[in-house]
Formats: sequence, structure tokens, C-alpha cells
Amino acid sequence: MNRSRQLMIDYTPLYAQLEQLPLVGWLLQLPGQVAAALDEGKHGRFPHWSTLLNNLPQITPSQVNLRNGVIVGQPGELPPEQLAELQSQLMQLHPWRKGPFHLFGLHIDTEWRSDWKWERVQAGIEVLDGRLVLDVGCGNGYYGWRMVGAGAKLVIGLDPFLLYVVQFQAIRHFVGQAVPNFVLPLGIEALPENLAAFDTVFSMGVLYHRRAPLTHLQTLLGCLRPGGQLVLETLIVDGAEGDVLVLQDRYAQMRNVYAIPSVPTLLSWLRQVGFVQSSVLDVTPTSINEQRTTEWMPFQSLPDFLDKADASRTVEGYPAPVRAVVVAQRP
Repeated sequence: MNRSRQLMIDYTPLYAQLEQLPLVGWLLQLPGQVAAALDEGKHGRFPHWSTLLNNLPQITPSQVNLRNGVIVGQPGELPPEQLAELQSQLMQLHPWRKGPFHLFGLHIDTEWRSDWKWERVQAGIEVLDGRLVLDVGCGNGYYGWRMVGAGAKLVIGLDPFLLYVVQFQAIRHFVGQAVPNFVLPLGIEALPENLAAFDTVFSMGVLYHRRAPLTHLQTLLGCLRPGGQLVLETLIVDGAEGDVLVLQDRYAQMRNVYAIPSVPTLLSWLRQVGFVQSSVLDVTPTSINEQRTTEWMPFQSLPDFLDKADASRTVEGYPAPVRAVVVAQRP
């Protein structure tokens, strides 16, 4: 294995845990899948990221609080010059989309107030204490930290976008290697079919990016053990069962958005693929305070994607984003 790749990410603690879990069958394939995903030739920034991670300050924080946020250390634990250097290092990994994070008084003010979404989600799901959790399309792993803070035994996040994996590794450097949260540089396609292993599976902000949404739901079903819970968060539109907004181009300037169902349609899709006991926990319009441009994500965001004359519509003329949280169970 390439030396810089080894220095960048060490998954051996995860592999050791998988040997004791119903995921041991996946372990036969996983190291090869990870090595292929982290092939240095696939991304020109790979050597820079590896160097940046290796140069992060070495410090044992006075606290790691994952229950009330992702809060590491306290102001004053890093000297001002080191804190400024840390900010410069982490800024090189922008855009930071999910968060926020608080490191020794440094506030990483991300595009999304993911803590608001977590409050909406956590309020209605089954307790995570002692659970084996899969987070599909996890981004930089923010929710994984919160899941561990809520008691999860082990969280495995999947996201093939390498920048998000590097952001996760930067936060992990300070949270500590013993915390059972991992982000793999893989998509859900890397999992063996019908693994039937996870107690809880999260899929948040993924379904509308799938050309075949029912196939995605069926894959999620196969990841769960019997009786396990799916937590699904996705865009929805008003309408009756059967109503689906089929996109021809971008939606709120997002590429690769294919279909946005009504809530009754979404529930019917879950039934069709075999889920039971599906219910809606929350329906919330996305506000420009929850998704916006920040210092850590300096590009356009939701305020730029809404019609200036009518904020209830996107710039393309579609209904503005509304997101639902739905739970369902594998029988």
C-alpha cells in the first residue's frame, strides 16, 4: 500500500471490530474496496490532503462532547498562533457542508445547520443505545458523531466523495481514534446484497439523487436485520399517492435530482419494497437560515437558488425545498 495512503487513513480498528460482528463476511472484500477507492491516481489533491492531515496539531482535548453537538476541547487549549494555523489548515478542505463543529473554540460554521436536522430526526427514532448503525451518503460524518453521542455501539458511514472523507479524518484526529465512528470512501453498492446486519440504517438526502428510487429503498431494506429501523430523510412535494415531481434538469441548482415524491407516494414505495410500520416523523420546509453561504462554504447556497420574486419557488420554477423524515421497519 502507498505510504501516504497508509498515513492518511487507517481502517484496521474498524476491521478488528467487524470480525466480532455479523459483518465479518463483508470484511473479506472491504480492504480491497477501500484500497481501490483510495488509489492516489484517482484524485490530484490526495498527496496534499495526506500531508495536511499529518500536520494537524497533536493535542489531547479536555473534553469531547458528542451529545450536545460536535464539541472538542475548550477555548484557550490551543495557543492563538496554533489555533490560527488550524483554521488555515481546515479552510483548505472547504467547502464544509454538514456541521457545525467546534474545535478548541474554533467554530466551523458549515453550509447546513445539520444540528437542527438531527434534533428533528432524533426526537422520533428508536433509541440508538448499543445499536449497529449504517449512515448512507454520510458526507463528512457529522451525523455519525451525533449517533455515537446518542449511544450507538458502532457507526459506519458511506460516502464516495473523498473530500468529505478527509474532512471526517480531520475531525477524527481530535475526537480520538477510539470513538466508534468510521466513514468509508464507498457507496452503498459496495455492501454485499441482503447483508441483514444493521440495527438502524440512515439515508438522508440521498433518495432524490437515485435514478431508480425503489431500487435504493430495496437495497436499504437488505442492509437491515429483521426488525431493524430505516430512517429516511428526503425531499417531498405536496400531492396525493402517485404524485411525483419528475425533473428534466436541475432542481434548486442541484444536479442529478431525478424524482421527488409526495409523502403518500413515498410511503407507498416503502410498502412496495417490503417495509412495514412506516410513518412520518417530520415535514419541514428548508429555510435560508438552515442552508446558507458561510465563511467555510463560500459558494452559492439556498438563498441564491430560490426565485427572488417568490421564495416559495426555486429559480427553475419548482416548489421550494421541503424535507420529510420517515421511519419504517424491516419485518
